Amino acid sequence: MEKYLPEDVKSSFSFSVPVQIRFSDIDGYMHVNNGIYFSYLEHARAYYLYKVCNWDVMETGTVVANINIDYRTPIHIKDKPKVFVKCVHIGNTSFVLEQVIMGENDKGEIIIFAQASTTMVSVDMLTMRPVSVPEIYAAKMRGFT
Repeated sequence: MEKYLPEDVKSSFSFSVPVQIRFSDIDGYMHVNNGIYFSYLEHARAYYLYKVCNWDVMETGTVVANINIDYRTPIHIKDKPKVFVKCVHIGNTSFVLEQVIMGENDKGEIIIFAQASTTMVSVDMLTMRPVSVPEIYAAKMRGFT
C-alpha cells in the first residue's frame, strides 16, 4: 500500500464522505478507539458503492475478503475527518479499494489519520458464492478515480 501524503489524496481521490465523531467513539485515551476506524471505513465504502456505482446490493452483494490498515495519527473529538475512497484494481470476482481517513485537526492542519486497502468480493445474494464483478459497476469504478 502506497503511503499517501495529504497533497496526494487531494489530487488523486475524487470521492470523500465526512465522518461524524460520536462521543461513544472516544476511548479512555481520549481519542477514537482503533476498532471504530473500521466502522468509518465501512460507511465510506458503502456510500461509495451507492453514490458512484448505484450498486444494487440486493442483487449482487459485496463482502470484505481482506483489509489492511495503517494507523498514522490518533483522531480526537475536535478533529474533522473525511474518508476518501478510490478503486485501484478490479479482478474477476473482486476489487480493491484504497481508503484514506484525512482531515483537519483542532489547529487547522490537514492530517492523515489512517489509510487502508480493502479487497471486496462480489457475491450472489441467494447463494453467497462469489460472482463476477458486474461490468456496469466495474465500468463506473474505472471511470471514477
